Amino acid sequence: MKRLSIPPGRQGPAALIAYSTLNDNMKKIIVNAGPFRFVGRLEEEKAPRTCQRFIELLPFRNKVIHSRWSGEAVWIPLGDFDTGLAFENHTSHASRGDILLYPGGFSETEFLFVYGSSIFASKMGQLAGNHFFTLLEGHEHLEAFGKLVLWEGAQDIEFSLADK
Repeated sequence: MKRLSIPPGRQGPAALIAYSTLNDNMKKIIVNAGPFRFVGRLEEEKAPRTCQRFIELLPFRNKVIHSRWSGEAVWIPLGDFDTGLAFENHTSHASRGDILLYPGGFSETEFLFVYGSSIFASKMGQLAGNHFFTLLEGHEHLEAFGKLVLWEGAQDIEFSLADK
């Protein structure tokens, strides 16, 4: 990872995040969701099997709908799709801009894209999903995107590998 000096007056964890850069080998993903464009990175060190499986699915196109049980999040239901994955880097408490993959089991397989306050759940109860993707660009559009899906319904979503 390349290191940059943090300007005076910009201290703390948020400054570190804002001024860090990606390793040249880290894969970036473009997410076109409704009228919005987001850019994120795969969490390849923390969730290597999930990231590899996701890359095999690219480009991935589907519809995203608003969550019923998980708060401020949208999701892509995948039904009984067998990912062949177990849990890794899993959590119920994702942050804004995180994407989780629930590999199936108690509930259907799904992607969860968090845009606000969220605890991952289904009608079966609380779930944990593999955190494999973190948003880098487009945070300012997350709330508008979530509200668009909530009030206007399903939106197209596409994930593709960014050019280097």
